[in-house]
Amino acid sequence: MKPRLLIFGAGYSGQAIAKAFNGRAEWIGGTTRSSGKFEALRSSGMEPFLFDGTTLSDELAAAMQRTTHLVQSIAPGEMGDPLLGLIGNDLKTHFPALRWVAYLSTVGVYGDHEGAWVDEASDCHPVSDRSIMRLTAETAWCDAGVSAHLPVAILRLSGIYGPGRNAILNLQNGTAKRLIKPGQVFNRIHVEDIAGATRHLMAHEAAGIFNVTDDEPAPPQDVVAFAADLLSVQPPPEQDFDTAELSPMARSFYDENKRVSNVRLKETGYVFRFPDYRTALRSLANTERLTGNPLPAQ
Repeated sequence: MKPRLLIFGAGYSGQAIAKAFNGRAEWIGGTTRSSGKFEALRSSGMEPFLFDGTTLSDELAAAMQRTTHLVQSIAPGEMGDPLLGLIGNDLKTHFPALRWVAYLSTVGVYGDHEGAWVDEASDCHPVSDRSIMRLTAETAWCDAGVSAHLPVAILRLSGIYGPGRNAILNLQNGTAKRLIKPGQVFNRIHVEDIAGATRHLMAHEAAGIFNVTDDEPAPPQDVVAFAADLLSVQPPPEQDFDTAELSPMARSFYDENKRVSNVRLKETGYVFRFPDYRTALRSLANTERLTGNPLPAQ
């Protein structure tokens, strides 16, 4: 039986997941906070529903009744996970046909490990409020799954990039920076591998925590330099992190330094389409061109 898939929070990653299930699902639905995004969801193969995190429409509640597979990617708030809050953690009543759940979380729950490797068994010491709330939501979803006797997969995602969001476009539109903080690395994942990993884990109705991240944590300035080389342009000048002008949000990402392992996901049999940023950027370089000329050599 093909799945009937409902994606709460069908944004960048959610739409990629939907596209990965086109032709493989009996039905795909997705929620958004704005009716202005309905066409984008339809283009990705979804029936769109409005969901603002505070109420469930009759149409959405009816769709939940026939959903067999659920993906939840909406960020939690101070009151916790918005969907679980509305249904009182009662998956059986509101999703009677449900067979599997994926909760999209973040590797930010690990916090700072001073550049050391972490895996799913590592201690979590989230730094930011948003990561603290994600960790709390992970626990809530695991508990809801136990209560409903359903497998729940927690997908901890690293920094997401892909078509429309990548270093090549940042170079071309002049927003790329090469910030230097000695020893700093970031973890990243191509959006198509988020979709691929979700489809793979769903096929096995896998439960537990899985890091969804590529093979190679790397300094952010190396990614920008590689993209510049692909475009045959000079990269932006190096900037010292300590003296660079950054928003509080941008600076906060540098508070955490860790290398996230994807071994557990690979052990399930998943094969990454883009195992590192070089493979991905080479592919994107063939398609990601802004109108006009790329940046001139400096």
